[in-house]
Amino acid sequence: MSIPTNLVEGAGQNSRREFARFISIALNSTTELEYHLIVADDLGLIKRNDFDSLSAQTIEVRKMLHGLRNRVISSPRLSRSTVPTS
Repeated sequence: MSIPTNLVEGAGQNSRREFARFISIALNSTTELEYHLIVADDLGLIKRNDFDSLSAQTIEVRKMLHGLRNRVISSPRLSRSTVPTS
């Protein structure tokens, strides 16, 4: 929940720099999620194939967030239409 929540909060900020900061917080949340998945796997709370799938999805989200942050930082002008809605 913290990943999309930080993106929504960041999208409401008044500057690209602040939005990029919230994207960085969302990136940190992907690392936290990865840790929770590892613990759940270690404790046998999820099946290994579920762990593999969720871990791969987390890595993909991290890649997308890096791309978004780079675009926000390098974009000369950020408009509301630039912010993805889904």
